[in-house]
Amino acid sequence: MPSFERDSNRIVIAGASSLLGAELKSLLEESKFAGWDLRLVDEEVAAGTLTEAGGEPAVIQPVEEGSFDRARLIFFTGSLEFSRTNLKAAMHTGASVVDLTGAALEGAEETPAVAWFPKLDSVEGKLFGVPSAAATATSALVLALSKLGQRRMDVVHFQPVSAAGRAGIEELEAQTGKLLSFQPFGQPVFDTQVAFNMLDRFGAGSRQKLGSFAQRIRAEVRACVNKKVALPAVQVVHAPVFYGATFIACAQVDVLSSSSIEEVCREAEFVVLPEGDPGPSNVSVAGEKSIALSPPELDSSAPGTFWFWGAADNIRLPAWNAVKLAEKLVP
Repeated sequence: MPSFERDSNRIVIAGASSLLGAELKSLLEESKFAGWDLRLVDEEVAAGTLTEAGGEPAVIQPVEEGSFDRARLIFFTGSLEFSRTNLKAAMHTGASVVDLTGAALEGAEETPAVAWFPKLDSVEGKLFGVPSAAATATSALVLALSKLGQRRMDVVHFQPVSAAGRAGIEELEAQTGKLLSFQPFGQPVFDTQVAFNMLDRFGAGSRQKLGSFAQRIRAEVRACVNKKVALPAVQVVHAPVFYGATFIACAQVDVLSSSSIEEVCREAEFVVLPEGDPGPSNVSVAGEKSIALSPPELDSSAPGTFWFWGAADNIRLPAWNAVKLAEKLVP
C-alpha cells in the first residue's frame, strides 16, 4: 500500500445520512479517531444534506470518482443497493472497508469478506462485514451454546420500523397519531398498517420485505459461524416499535443446568439479567452496547429444551462493533 494510504487519517462514511451512518459518526468522534478527517458521502437523493463533522458544518456529498481516494477506513452504512454498487470501488483504493449493510456478507465470490464482532477475532483481510444486531445475537448465542452440545436452535426476531430508516419511523409515528384520533392514515413505506400491529409481511406494494431481512440475517449468521456449528432456523416478524432488536430463541442442548447455560452466555458477553428482574426490552437496551438476556427457561415438556428472550439496540450495537473493529485495524 502506498505510504500516503498507510499513514492517512481520512475516514469515509458511505451512507452518512442513514441512522447507522449518523450513529457511527457520533461514536467515531468520541473514539481514538476524534480529529480524523471525516468524509460523508451518500446517494444522490441525500447529497446536499447539511450536517456536521468534528464540530464543523459539513455537507453530505454524492459518490463520485475519487470519493474514496486516500482513505484509511471506509464504512458502508446506507442502503443495500448503494453498498452493492460502491463496494468494489472502495476496495480498489487499498483502504480497510467495513460494511454494516449486509452486502459484503451476501456470499459473493468476487468480494470475500471477513465477518466480525468482538468474539470473532480475525482481522485478516481488507473487507469486513459487521453483522446486524439480530445476526450478532443469533451467532453469539449459537456459538456459546455449542459448548454445551447444542443440537438445534430456532430464533424469531421482532423487527422495529427503524430497520427501514427514518421513513419507517415517520410512518409508524404518523399512523399511531392518526389511528388514535380515528383519522385515515398513509402507508407509502410499508403499504399496510404497522401501528398496533404484528405482521409476518408488509403490503405487496412495499419495498421493505421481511423475507429479505430474514435472508440477510441467515447469510450473516452463516458467515459468522463459518461451519463451526449447525445453522439455526431464523424468522423475522414486524413489531410495532421504533427501535430495538428483540428476539426469542428455542434451543436444544445436552445439559439440564440453567446455571451452565448462563455461564457460557456471560462468557460470550451477553448481559444475563438476574432472576426476578424485568426482562430486557427494546426500551431498556436503548443506547446500550451489549445484548441483554433473560435467564434461560427450561421447557418442562421437552427435556434439554430452553427458551431465551433477548434484546439489543439495533443501531448502537453494530455501530459500536464497527468502531471496535476499526480500533483493531488501526492500533
